[in-house]
Amino acid sequence: MKLPDSLRNELKIPLGNLIPDNQVSKKVIEERILDSKYVVTVGDRTTERMIEFGLIPSLQIIDNLEKREKRTPPDLGGSTIELSLDNPPAEITPKSIDLIKKAFTMKPPIRIIVRGEEDLLVIPVCIFCPDDTVVLYGQPHEGLVIVKVTAEIRNKTQTLLDSMK
Repeated sequence: MKLPDSLRNELKIPLGNLIPDNQVSKKVIEERILDSKYVVTVGDRTTERMIEFGLIPSLQIIDNLEKREKRTPPDLGGSTIELSLDNPPAEITPKSIDLIKKAFTMKPPIRIIVRGEEDLLVIPVCIFCPDDTVVLYGQPHEGLVIVKVTAEIRNKTQTLLDSMK
């Protein structure tokens, strides 16, 4: 499913609370994820920040790139299950959706390494994640978005996915 040009501007609007880069701290993040049973990060820098703060996400989705620059993935030094998939830029493949669904049935922590681009995978994550999930992702040149997934967020992301052909 490809992202139509008509949705590009809509996707620039954060799905949740935007924390400016200079205000992101362990304390700020902990306050917003404290009561959540499941935490998902989408993006290399977002995942790395969480790990640096000692907060290991239940599911991490990375592509080993930051702003199109190759980078080394954050080290977990533990028993994280690693999965991989192909997902082209500006697309969400059916296989990506299936693997995300599968990851939610596995014992965390899980890391999905994407060959291609992971940005849009926030959409199926919000649709298929367990109840009481918080999703964190980067808003380029602005900060960190923290989304507490609710029925409203699920409906909004389902509408976005349905708009892709």
